[in-house]
Amino acid sequence: MQTPEQRAEQRWVLGLTALASFMMALDAMIMTTAFATIRADFGSRVETLQWTVNAFNLTFAVLLLTGAALGDRFGRRAMFAAGIGLFVVASAACALAGNAAALIAARALQGAGAALVMPLAMAILSGAFGREERARALGIFSGITGCALIIGPAIGGFITEHLGWRWIFWINLPIGLIAIALVLARLRESFGPTAPLDITGLALVALAALALVWGLLRGNSVGWASAEVAGALIAGVALAAMFVLWELRATSPMVPMRLFAARPFAAGIAASVLFYAAMYGVLFLLPQFLQIALGFDAFGAGLRLLPWTATLFVTAPIAGAVVNRFGERTLVVTGLLMQAIGLGWIGEIVTPSVPYSALVAPLMLAGVGVSMAMPAAQNAVLSAVAVSEMGKASGVFNMGRFLGGMFGIAALVASFAANGAADSSGHFTSGFAAAMSLAATLSFAGAVAGLFLPMRRRVVATTATQDA
Repeated sequence: MQTPEQRAEQRWVLGLTALASFMMALDAMIMTTAFATIRADFGSRVETLQWTVNAFNLTFAVLLLTGAALGDRFGRRAMFAAGIGLFVVASAACALAGNAAALIAARALQGAGAALVMPLAMAILSGAFGREERARALGIFSGITGCALIIGPAIGGFITEHLGWRWIFWINLPIGLIAIALVLARLRESFGPTAPLDITGLALVALAALALVWGLLRGNSVGWASAEVAGALIAGVALAAMFVLWELRATSPMVPMRLFAARPFAAGIAASVLFYAAMYGVLFLLPQFLQIALGFDAFGAGLRLLPWTATLFVTAPIAGAVVNRFGERTLVVTGLLMQAIGLGWIGEIVTPSVPYSALVAPLMLAGVGVSMAMPAAQNAVLSAVAVSEMGKASGVFNMGRFLGGMFGIAALVASFAANGAADSSGHFTSGFAAAMSLAATLSFAGAVAGLFLPMRRRVVATTATQDA
């Protein structure tokens, strides 16, 4: 039986880990409705502005697995507080940025801070609760973090409209400083089993992603056959191959390649990378379309994203509850086909004068679809591995999620730039329509990958999950 002191400690753990994770998740979404204003302030091109998102995604994705290892080695509480501190400093740098390059660099630092906070929040939370209480605590934690994803665009729009976009970052300072003080005062220090850091693997995957995205984004400007673009793409592919070869032989790989021998794991990762690529790319361009082409202000654009984003709050818990009955394949394939239809529908009907009401149905269809696919794909990935490897599997899933988002933004922006521009509502609409068609194609490809998932969850996987 727990003492009142133990229950109080658990409440502090849940509250502080949820607060820090909410701040990170909110910052990932809060910028979506500020892009048009930031672009106008800095006089930047859409292709340049995407780096404010992808700089965050890149550092977060490649440092995510390292963050957990640093906590195990140097103390989870210490590294958790350090991650919040780095995020706060980076937020101040974002708010003070005088040009796009400074903002991009500061966003990269934010991603590094988030890469410390997010995995350690889960480790601290899991360590504070027993098996019976852990599921409920994780449910509350996930619900709070999920709310940030839903309300982030609207909050970002409101702040941008009434205070200015820099206050999106200034608000992190008091929250973060209070959180650091409470973490150091209220949480216990804990350590985990230490393992060598895979610095070589980290460097290879970071350079590969950077080279590939650079090539995608520069292709329209300097020519796809130019030495710069061809060299970047070839280097990216070569570095990616070197990363795989290194991970196959490394004694402590950041991404254990043996996990991909399980077909459900490989298919779940592939489907997730593709649907997150579509989703992040749309999240980057859709708010700008609502503002530049349709004339809504930042707050209005954020509110008009709710038919898409709010479906996650309703649909994902239902999908998670029925995945064992219908199987991962059914939910992933059906959900991603729905997203493909919804996004393709938008691509077909958008014009500079399209009424917003015409977008509501396809936005809801796409939102319900991806909300079905998300928990099913993650369930497939985690159920395909032994209990002892679920931490690694979860890390690989999240790494793939953000790398997929990074490539998705780059690909959709490249499609946008090849077919339109941000200098008028008509030109923006042309580029946006082409990008939505590409997003639909990525979603359809994710559905194809989902065909390799099991129809029903295997008994072994169920047992493993229950033991977890």
